[in-house]
Amino acid sequence: MMETKQATAKRWRISSDELQFHPQKNCLHQSLPEDLGVGRSAIFQLDPDLSYIETRYTPSKDLAVLSRIDYQEPRLVVTLGLKGQSRFAEKNGDELVFNEGYTSITTTRSSMGERQYQAHKPTMQLRFALNKNWLNRYFGEHKTNPLFNKSGIQLLSYRPISPQAICAAQQLLNCNESRETNRIFMHGQVMSLLAFELSHLCADKRRNSAEFNQKDAAIAKSARDILFREFKNPPSVEELSKRAGTNQFKLKKLFHHFFNNTPYGLLLEIRMNNAYQLLESGQCQVGIAADQVGYSHASNFSTAFIKHFGISPKAISKKH
Repeated sequence: MMETKQATAKRWRISSDELQFHPQKNCLHQSLPEDLGVGRSAIFQLDPDLSYIETRYTPSKDLAVLSRIDYQEPRLVVTLGLKGQSRFAEKNGDELVFNEGYTSITTTRSSMGERQYQAHKPTMQLRFALNKNWLNRYFGEHKTNPLFNKSGIQLLSYRPISPQAICAAQQLLNCNESRETNRIFMHGQVMSLLAFELSHLCADKRRNSAEFNQKDAAIAKSARDILFREFKNPPSVEELSKRAGTNQFKLKKLFHHFFNNTPYGLLLEIRMNNAYQLLESGQCQVGIAADQVGYSHASNFSTAFIKHFGISPKAISKKH
């Protein structure tokens, strides 16, 4: 095979064809070449229309895995970000960011781009790929057809992972994939998880399909990305609305619809999740973590942290 790895713009690029495949009894394992770090995906085909992919990556270099998707029929993909962050950059310039603690729901028929990972940053994600046939079977064509009205990758929903889905995900990760009975158990947990993470999607589409369109989704995504980039010194809601191309009232409605949150609520989650990671590393004191996520006073940060997680930041810092 021709070597396609190359270091370009400080990121190491590799074709998805160079990922190593290892067929096993109940799944297919895909791994990074050893010189690029630790990276492994386990791919389970649970039925002809449903697959489950468990991915754990810790690359030794900033990495981009080049991929081209061209399905015969459109697919919906549910991605749970359990640890770290990755980014998918399409060739046309569109980007999707998959963050820890959030479920992203996307649709696609074909796309060309690259999956990007940061060097030495562990990433763990669970992905569930559903054919349109699967969705038609459980939700009906009248509900699923409106989800597939755009070529390329379309972001349908971005929300915090539900507690029920986190529980099901933990059960999946603890499942012994080599035992046939556990494969049945795995299928049950996947169905349970999808029931929790997809229920709002069809309900929202039924109530609001005429109210929100693709332009609205792009505005919501733009505002969300600004908050992720600038959470330490965030813009006001008024400024955020202007930069995203809308007004405050409309922006709040878009956040409620697409993210089940308010701009301030999402900002708080971003800050708290980043602070938790800093404290969990064991290399950051509470006062420094507070400053890193935009709090001028450690006492205000501690109050917000305890309210959000139910545990003090000092307890997290001492534990690690």
